[in-house]
Amino acid sequence: MSSQDIPEENLPAEQDAHGAVSVADDKDPFADPGLPPHEHRVQDIDERAAKRSERTVAMLFTLSMLATIGFIAAYVGVPHDKAIYVFPIGHINALNFSLGLTLGVALFAIGAGAVHWARTLMSDVEMVDERHPIEAPPEVREKVFDDWKQGAKESALGRRKLIRNTMLGALTLVPLAGVVLLRDLGPLPGTKLRHTMWRKGLQLVNMNTNEPLRPEDVAVGSLTFAKPEGLEEHDEDFQTEIAKAALMIVRIQPDNIKDKRELEWSHDGIVAYSKICTHVGCPISLYEQQTHHVLCPCHQSTFDLSDGARVIFGPAGHALPQLRIGVNEEGYLEALGDFEEPVGPAFWERG
Repeated sequence: MSSQDIPEENLPAEQDAHGAVSVADDKDPFADPGLPPHEHRVQDIDERAAKRSERTVAMLFTLSMLATIGFIAAYVGVPHDKAIYVFPIGHINALNFSLGLTLGVALFAIGAGAVHWARTLMSDVEMVDERHPIEAPPEVREKVFDDWKQGAKESALGRRKLIRNTMLGALTLVPLAGVVLLRDLGPLPGTKLRHTMWRKGLQLVNMNTNEPLRPEDVAVGSLTFAKPEGLEEHDEDFQTEIAKAALMIVRIQPDNIKDKRELEWSHDGIVAYSKICTHVGCPISLYEQQTHHVLCPCHQSTFDLSDGARVIFGPAGHALPQLRIGVNEEGYLEALGDFEEPVGPAFWERG
């Protein structure tokens, strides 16, 4: 059926800019029928209702702030391996549930507060804006600025200070949830790079026999690998700890030790040095008896164990750290403390 077949009284009418209703014609048979008369909201005519809406919006923004604080508290305080029962979901991870719930409430409260603010307190007068070319002429830009100023005025931010302050507080706090999540990029190293498992009184244990070492177990010219007492291969953190605490035990005639501090930190010519190369962290395993040199098999860095394990060849940047050792009352070799400088290369590469 064409528009000519529709009775004139049934055709849609259009309302002009002044609110007058006009009948559609042949040129525009489907004209805009116009907007209904504007109806004022209760908040527009009753300041008490407006105050109630203001308090509702402020309550939602405050709820968002509390939920954000709850998110941070849950992230710090809830164990990552704890499970809880939530009906009807079942057993779920307590940390994931608490993070999702608090962050969801924080974001929802901001959105709900903004929507309630717009629907009850901001201007709801219908405005007609005709389509215009993409390029904005000067008068359009001026109109945009005027509209923005008018919108800012109608939002009543200056007058509704309670809404303004709570909104700013909610928008300021909610990004903290993302900042806290940056912690999961990796654990904070703290002072872990500066310390190993070694401490005063820990016995030196042979890596091959898993037995404590006595001075007589280390022959002149031999190379023995040792670990701290109490560190076992089945331990969860074994690889992490042994990567820093692995030792080379070498016995040198005291007269052949050139470095004074090395001699003081040894026991009857038995010296203990870190097994971890200071170039890229490879385990050192090659020892030459006549020269007392040890060689890293990765990049041929060479260290002189009779002269403070200083670098004599290769790309290593500094000498191997020495562990001060002694003998306990039972006659076993023991550490007299930790290394006095970080072992391996990682610490030095990070500055």
